[in-house]
Amino acid sequence: MIEYGINKKGARLQVFEPVTLGFPSREFIGKSEFSGTTIGNDAILRSGTIIYCDVTIGNRFQAGHNVLIREKTRIGDHVSVGTGVIIEGNTILGDEVNLQSMVYIPTNTVIKDHVFIGPNAVLTNDRYPPSGIGGLVAPIIENHAAIGANSTILPGIHIGEGALVAAGAIVTRDVPPHKLAVGAPAKIRDLPSALIKKNSEN
Repeated sequence: MIEYGINKKGARLQVFEPVTLGFPSREFIGKSEFSGTTIGNDAILRSGTIIYCDVTIGNRFQAGHNVLIREKTRIGDHVSVGTGVIIEGNTILGDEVNLQSMVYIPTNTVIKDHVFIGPNAVLTNDRYPPSGIGGLVAPIIENHAAIGANSTILPGIHIGEGALVAAGAIVTRDVPPHKLAVGAPAKIRDLPSALIKKNSEN
């Protein structure tokens, strides 16, 4: 394992090489005394995982192959990050979050507890790239929301608690709690009754 900075590793860490911990952000390149990665107990890091400095991860974390997690990210307990996922810096992930393969999470995103994001989903934070007009405004994903495969969430979108984004949807406006977003651009509909019942049981 390649290590930079000062890393704190919990018990029973399983590492499948090559893995890099504490990779320096720009301000720490060439330095050694900086806060690296802090990771809790029972983590599994598969080959190709790179975790930057000043990242804090809870217990029972799993990373697939070729995962990249940038600096100043905070991750809760029992989080699974699939192969090829990129999490940019200053991001918050709650507990019991499941990111499937090839998901992209931009800087400043907030993802709360028990959220599922399907493969190849893309969250965005730049309203008018590459002009920079309006700054970077990332999405917020509330508890128990689910985002389907190949969907795109535009900057600043708020996905409500228990909401569902259908596969392939392009979400251009907020999704209220316990609603369904479907289509491109996505339209807001009521959740099917079976899903409403399941959400109420969780």
